[in-house]
Amino acid sequence: MFEKILIFILFLGPLVFFHELGHFLFARLFGVRVEVFSIGFGPKLLKWKWGETQYALSLIPLGGYVKMFGDDPLNKDEIPLEERKFSFTHKGKMARFWIVMGGPLANFIMAFVIFFFLLVGGEKVPQIKIGKLETASVLYQKGLRTGDVVSAVNGNTVAGPSDIALEGGEGIKTLSVLRGEQVIDVNLGLGGQEFFEEYAKYPPYFRKPILVDDQGMTWGLMIKGKSPDLTLSLDDLEAFLPNQLTLFKLAKVDDEFVVAENLDLKDLGSFNNLTEVFSLSYRALDLAVDKTADKSAAELAGIQSGDVIISLNNKEVFAFDDLKRTLQESSEDKAQVGLWRNGQVVTLELVPEVKEVEGFKMKLIGVYSAGEYVAPTYTTSSPKGFFESIGGSFVRTWDSIVKTVEGFGLLLSGQVSLKSIGGPLAIGKVAHDSFKTSLTYFFQLMALISVNLGVINLFPIPVLDGGHILFIIIELFNRGPLSRRKMEIAQQVGLSVLLMLMIGAIFNDFSRLF
Repeated sequence: MFEKILIFILFLGPLVFFHELGHFLFARLFGVRVEVFSIGFGPKLLKWKWGETQYALSLIPLGGYVKMFGDDPLNKDEIPLEERKFSFTHKGKMARFWIVMGGPLANFIMAFVIFFFLLVGGEKVPQIKIGKLETASVLYQKGLRTGDVVSAVNGNTVAGPSDIALEGGEGIKTLSVLRGEQVIDVNLGLGGQEFFEEYAKYPPYFRKPILVDDQGMTWGLMIKGKSPDLTLSLDDLEAFLPNQLTLFKLAKVDDEFVVAENLDLKDLGSFNNLTEVFSLSYRALDLAVDKTADKSAAELAGIQSGDVIISLNNKEVFAFDDLKRTLQESSEDKAQVGLWRNGQVVTLELVPEVKEVEGFKMKLIGVYSAGEYVAPTYTTSSPKGFFESIGGSFVRTWDSIVKTVEGFGLLLSGQVSLKSIGGPLAIGKVAHDSFKTSLTYFFQLMALISVNLGVINLFPIPVLDGGHILFIIIELFNRGPLSRRKMEIAQQVGLSVLLMLMIGAIFNDFSRLF
């Protein structure tokens, strides 16, 4: 528990510090007296005075504040004339705008700086590995194959998704991939976004793939002790290296049949000499059913342990992500599920259950995969030059801002449930998980949350920075500030809205726990 709290403080502390530092620096720039600079709320655990400002570390590490002299417009007239030059409220509109804007701006700059150092130093990133492609897919037709690892775009070496996004901004003409020990150049001719849209349809195998043989000629592969007749195609065998499998029945290698158990595939010899391609119809291991959830649609329909899902609504599916996508896209209340069971194709009808998962409405049928999870392979991206890193950091920061705004737009429009909002417990969990994964992910997440914090503070809600900016804009067009009564009402409404959002976020946190 102590470790999680410490990681949470290390994660959130810099975000709060730089946000408040933005307000502080702009306040000092425009001659406003800063009375208190505090990291945290509540009772002060540690405090000291330096110049005119008291600095403090407070008990509750969920935010911070900068207390400026004359920051309450309701008491504007009570400030002595000789002190008004140090008062926030008595500064001009542009000065107040930049002092308020300083916090969110600091968050955006912080994200930019994090992205910059990640690019300059090289990041630990997952390899871009091509998942199981259908023969009719765009990527297959262009010459890519299952298991290909992208190594270069337009002649420039890349390591992870961000590298490809940077290199492919104006289109991906050529793609170099590692296929076994060979480097293959593919004339792709796709836009960067188009490539990622196609790539997302066929995610890389995070589960060991197996194939169902419709034709009768079979290999076998043990699935948690079960042994349905299963088979592998040439492409999928390549994707297995260097994993070890339990095989039974016959495989033809270099014109000789061999029988093997716990056979390491790299001992099979050259894949060019593997003359038998055992199946045209293939399924990933994660579509083999280990068990069904109690009282789920799958259990009620009669889906059994050992079944392998091969189609949904008469459309072939090749991996679990493919199944989920097809299920979500269906407009029908009922679904026809095709299964491979004991050498025969069985079709069952079921009614998917609609549930809210992390705020999103999802159709679920209630099957547990028999697949074995295989972690993605990570690599370190090559360090980028100074100017390239500047450009890449700007692109990442701007994209993060746009995606954050779009996400809140979905919330406001009702397309995403308010249940998807996370509070401090959710932030603490993802911070801890990312720290345990890698420092790269930890700092990437910190940059993203920094952008979120900046955007949220720009919401036009009184008591937030965006609310203060709204008052300045109203003052500009109204040729004067709002009346005392209207200001009080606005602040009370803003505080109520903010409290409701905070309570909702904390409620969501505890709902996920229990």
